[in-house]
Amino acid sequence: MREVGASDRLPLTCARGDVCCFGMAVWLEPYAIARLARGLGLPPEELVARHTVDGGLRLRASGPSGARGEPACDLYRVGAGCSVHGDRPLACRLYPLRRELRQGTATYGFDGPRLPCLAGCPDVARLPERTVADYLAEQQVAPHEAAQVAYLEVMQDLAEGAFVLLFDSGLAATGDRATLPRWRRLGALTPDARATAVGPEWLAALLTPPLPPDDPAEFARQHAARLQARAQSSFAALSTAEGLRDASCTMLALALHLGQGLGVAPAVLSARWVQAARDRGARG
Repeated sequence: MREVGASDRLPLTCARGDVCCFGMAVWLEPYAIARLARGLGLPPEELVARHTVDGGLRLRASGPSGARGEPACDLYRVGAGCSVHGDRPLACRLYPLRRELRQGTATYGFDGPRLPCLAGCPDVARLPERTVADYLAEQQVAPHEAAQVAYLEVMQDLAEGAFVLLFDSGLAATGDRATLPRWRRLGALTPDARATAVGPEWLAALLTPPLPPDDPAEFARQHAARLQARAQSSFAALSTAEGLRDASCTMLALALHLGQGLGVAPAVLSARWVQAARDRGARG
């Protein structure tokens, strides 16, 4: 990623959508799903069923093809552009930029030697340049960035639940060697396979909580509390090694699924968490 600073000036403002609505992978976390559902006047679960792929994590692209021959996002309307512009996800607001978090610090940039949209939309080259900071403020990215940060913490909490079920239950102390290989395999699954592994009820609890998407931090806080309560009611009475192992893998799969929606590679996450478990004495 070629990084840009807040004061860098680039031709960033464009309302045509000739490039950005076509061929772009838009990954989603629960707050983004709730915002899209509200914008479309749909229940979140219906939004997921009708307009997402990859286990509910990515907007479906089955619209008409654009200048590059790539299909448009489901929510694009010919002649009108984005049908849910006011509630569009972070990736759409940032385009042609993208955002990375490194040890809690956000950096912005774009792939390749020049802005991606310059290659497919000649009008962009004639736009007046503006600062990156002005563009980000205009696109109202702050609530969506706050949701991203909050959900990274939720992801870590879910992973910690997997660790609790492995260590605090005494499962790891028995010499269990079956859990960590399953953690590794979960990191290698496709999103659809991982969604199948967690099951429809847990997937719905993860992606479509019945909460109003007003304040992103409060949305994530209430969602985390709901997930924790569900885990406690589901797993507190477990006593067998098989049951504890399955529960630990469910929690890790949820963390990995959420992480992929946030843009974190599941294989990287699972490898990190497996190593952390091994450092604490787990085997396998």
